Amino acid sequence: MSILFLLVGLGLILSGANFLTDGAAALAKRFNISSLVIGLTIVAFGTSAPELTVSIVSAINGSAELSIGNVVGSNIFNILMIVGVTAVVAPITITKGTLTKEIPLAILSCVVVLICANDVFLETGAENILNRADGLLMLCFFAIFLGYTFAIAHDNTGEEQAEIRPLSTWRCLLYIVGGLVALIFGGRLFVDGSSEIARSLGVGESVIGLTLVAMGTSLPELATSVVAALKKNPEIAIGNVIGSNLFNVFFVLGMSATITPLPLGGITNVDLFYLLAVSLLLFFAGRYYKVRTITRVEGVFMIFAYVVYTGYLIYML
Repeated sequence: MSILFLLVGLGLILSGANFLTDGAAALAKRFNISSLVIGLTIVAFGTSAPELTVSIVSAINGSAELSIGNVVGSNIFNILMIVGVTAVVAPITITKGTLTKEIPLAILSCVVVLICANDVFLETGAENILNRADGLLMLCFFAIFLGYTFAIAHDNTGEEQAEIRPLSTWRCLLYIVGGLVALIFGGRLFVDGSSEIARSLGVGESVIGLTLVAMGTSLPELATSVVAALKKNPEIAIGNVIGSNLFNVFFVLGMSATITPLPLGGITNVDLFYLLAVSLLLFFAGRYYKVRTITRVEGVFMIFAYVVYTGYLIYML
């Protein structure tokens, strides 16, 4: 039953995010909001809605390790597996702006989490916990990132925007309400199923969050990136991954910690430093081997690095 809850919950989350995004984008378009603004806000939110739903529901249910593990694990999965698989399908060319601005921002987000999560080491608390102050700080970073995104978007207004499927007003509202219901209900089923599987296997929620939950909630990004690569637009994967990672840390983790403080529990500095290391790997892979290109060889290495990390988590059980 736990596996069934997990699968049904994941299905509801993914379909709910899709319906919510389509409905909100179509409704915004009916009010003459530009495709650019819709893409930067509604669509970006939609692809990260699974992580947001699972993390907030986990935080409310008292499963802090699942909430944090979901974000950290998703970001590791995004870089190593999504970029890796996409690069194997087709080498990825990285723009100069992404290499010098967006990827360093992703590295900064890892450093912010490391600092906020090391209360014991920094002698600011008796246990490692992401408190409300940490959450609010992350939300402030998210506001800065959102402002930066709008600023650079206005410098690229000539770029082709994604087509938005027109819907009648009542269908927009139906999609939005139905999507929200599916997200909330699916999130509860997914978290309950994940927690029960962790207990039945005798493993911590942190491990389930870093692996099973992280993989499940990253499916929208994986699907988007692979399809883009097959359509000869692999560079979309980098923007997709970097945007998702920043959204996950600054907004998802920030919102979760603001709602309720999150003790790290089984999430250790090994996981946080590994996230920082793979973010640096992405930067150096794009910067040095073949300048501003993630090659197939580097893609294979990234996939191998994810297998090694997953093996480490299983070994440490």
